[in-house]
Amino acid sequence: MDKAKVLEGLLASKVVAVIRMSDASKMEAVAGALRKGGVRAIEVTMTVPGAVEIIRDLAGRKKPGDLVGAGTVIDAGTASDVIAAGADFVVSPVTDMDVVRACRDAEVLIAPGAFTPTEIVTAWRSGADIVKVFPATSLGPQFFRDLRGPLPQVRLMPTGGVTIENARDFLAAGACCVGIGTALVDRTLVEKGDWPALTARAEALVRSLGGL
Repeated sequence: MDKAKVLEGLLASKVVAVIRMSDASKMEAVAGALRKGGVRAIEVTMTVPGAVEIIRDLAGRKKPGDLVGAGTVIDAGTASDVIAAGADFVVSPVTDMDVVRACRDAEVLIAPGAFTPTEIVTAWRSGADIVKVFPATSLGPQFFRDLRGPLPQVRLMPTGGVTIENARDFLAAGACCVGIGTALVDRTLVEKGDWPALTARAEALVRSLGGL
């Protein structure tokens, strides 16, 4: 998918579901439950067994409006692999210039990770389309509100510490979208295979963001 359209899709969806799980056989069901609940952007982390092939499979099955990304990408080789598998976007917990370069060369959206204002600006200047602010657990929405003054041009995606209850606060404070993991993809529900409950969580999250 064209990078501009991927960016447009992420900004419209406002939510990226970050999926970390040990049982890869449930990935399709998890992704389906989230999409049914209105969460259309899925990030499969490289910590998931067989992540590259899962991305290839999900990318091949996706419907219009769906986005499939790769997360926890920390080297250029992995970036190239997930791009070849069809990833719409690449996310990293750090800013690795080789990863950024590989994504830019392939014209694939890249969201490298940063924490401090200096790291955030460095990531942005390196060519980031969105800067993943990680971990956002100890920062809170006010940090993003404070950054909007001097850095209004930088698109920020807090990840780590984002929940169904506070996602709206991060977005209202200036984040362009949020990455949300176990607070949305509840491990107990996944282990039980309770897909309706997982869909209900996604619906509650999307509903809470109405009007933004």
